[in-house]
Amino acid sequence: MGDKEKIEEALAPREYGESLELGVDFSTTEEIKVPEKLIDQVIGQEHAVEVIRTAANQKRHVLLIGEPGTGKSMLGQAMAELLPTENLEDILVFPNPEDENMPKIKTVPACQGRRIVEKYREKAKGQESIKSYILLFVMFTVMLALFIDFSATTLLMGLFVVILTIMALSNMRLKGSVLVPKLLVDNCGRTKAPFIDATGAHAGALLGDVRHDPFQSGGLGTPAHERVEPGMIHRAHRGVLFIDEVATLSLKMQQSLLTAMQEKRFPITGQSEMSSGAMVRTEPVPCDFVLVAAGNLDTVDKMHPALRSRIRGYGYEVYMRTTMPDTLENRKKLVQFVAQEVIRDGKIPHFTREAVEEIVREAQKRAGRKGHLTLRLRDLGGIVRAAGDIAVKKGRKYVEREDVIEAVRMAKPLEKQLADWYIERKKEYQVIKADGKGIGRVNGLAVIGEQSGIVLPIEAVVAPAASKEEGKIIVTGKLGEIAKEAVQNVSAIIKRYKGEDISRYDIHVQFLQTYEGVEGDSASISVATAVISALEEIPIRQDVAMTGSLSVLGEVLPIGGATPKIEAAIEAGIKTVIIPKANEKDVFLSKDKAEKIQIFPVETIDQVLEIALVDNERKDELLRRIREAIPLSL
Repeated sequence: MGDKEKIEEALAPREYGESLELGVDFSTTEEIKVPEKLIDQVIGQEHAVEVIRTAANQKRHVLLIGEPGTGKSMLGQAMAELLPTENLEDILVFPNPEDENMPKIKTVPACQGRRIVEKYREKAKGQESIKSYILLFVMFTVMLALFIDFSATTLLMGLFVVILTIMALSNMRLKGSVLVPKLLVDNCGRTKAPFIDATGAHAGALLGDVRHDPFQSGGLGTPAHERVEPGMIHRAHRGVLFIDEVATLSLKMQQSLLTAMQEKRFPITGQSEMSSGAMVRTEPVPCDFVLVAAGNLDTVDKMHPALRSRIRGYGYEVYMRTTMPDTLENRKKLVQFVAQEVIRDGKIPHFTREAVEEIVREAQKRAGRKGHLTLRLRDLGGIVRAAGDIAVKKGRKYVEREDVIEAVRMAKPLEKQLADWYIERKKEYQVIKADGKGIGRVNGLAVIGEQSGIVLPIEAVVAPAASKEEGKIIVTGKLGEIAKEAVQNVSAIIKRYKGEDISRYDIHVQFLQTYEGVEGDSASISVATAVISALEEIPIRQDVAMTGSLSVLGEVLPIGGATPKIEAAIEAGIKTVIIPKANEKDVFLSKDKAEKIQIFPVETIDQVLEIALVDNERKDELLRRIREAIPLSL
């Protein structure tokens, strides 16, 4: 095979939009069996599941670090299911006759707390009947006085005595009166260990508090033990305390949390110094919980060092995966995930096989890695629910593929909405051109956020250098440092093939209307194409868009966001896209989208120019010189 044939073979467009194999035979997700236990519903986090099982068995603390939506809270709930329920306890607070401001604490087996409180209430009711007898006696005496001497004065005095008696009795506490204990934590009837989500809790909610009492004297106040409120650490006793974004807790709260973890007991006191509750401090209240803390990578740096050390020394740290390999087994797990979401939501119909295929395709696109599926399942679950809502609105029995496509379009993140507006505005004012030809003008591709592509027009102009000493590359547009360096690297390619001093020229490169900013080096081949076109005065096809990083040796290197960039090109009406060959397997397009565009994976800059430049003799001569200077495509 000759050099020409090799080049033609390398530049053949690739076919996309193939059907997906899901690893399981089904018609709708009604046929998919969903595991009963939450731990078996966790998708793609095998290492984390193994750690949670071990930690539940040994009652170890766990720190889960990873991006939002990867299943951290679900793992915490799953751990609560795995903890035993035989040792669950009720916690009661009793008045302290010796010191009212130091209530006593007692723990009893689950369900006994209610019986104890009811027993004390019966005794209290017996004492309340004495007050009723006193009130009846006073009323009888008043009636007798009225019978003997009925007059206005006697009537008014009688009413005054009755009202005064009622007020006195309502606030009177008999000597040796029974004060009913308060049930702080009631675990009666629980079928699984407590799971308490303390994310974002303030000090009183997390550690417990004592309510303020405006009536603190004269026997009118509420007894101290009745004002005690348990904290989440106490309600999580013998269960799981889950705290997401644990680093957002103040250092003082983290220190208190550490004390509770170490002592397994923590007294309750009023959190506000201005409140009467600050005078009350209970005996230590049991809080033997398992802490499942969660957060992002920056959480590790912001955590109290002693708290993290406690978790690391007496538990496990787990990094949550954001993707899993795109295998049949893992696709099968995503089918289970869709069925789980339908059942969990309870308001949407089941999905057809074709609809699930589209969900899996979306998981491929959102992974951002070759041969992987995303594990940001919260976002994927949002699409499932949106598609279900659309199907309900249409009166369908099952969710169809069209509903999922519409859901993806409707449930766009803000970045995608911004990208669509960006493209629409630039098409309206002809900033983006999808046909014709132009010298020094190329359609680059970029992303906003993680999953939203945009078409990025770039123009280059070559002019005699303003300085006799050296020319410059002058770049305009809101570029980041990496993007600026990528533009500078393009000059190395030009010097190699040009074979002459380009310092005689000033090269102006403009990223048109980049108000939102450009970062990264994925526009390198676009800049190189625009500059070479301007230098050689060879037009560029405007129905072509491209993305790719460029090495100083002329190699086209991989970039991120290949699929959303291609989708942006399709929406802009562009017919051909050039991508790095290394990203060839990162493209996941539905068949209807794949039919609208030709995709050329390339390896070197000469292959980019072969596709992008308009055919003429100057182009052939240019490619010959570049291939002699950079013989990478043969």
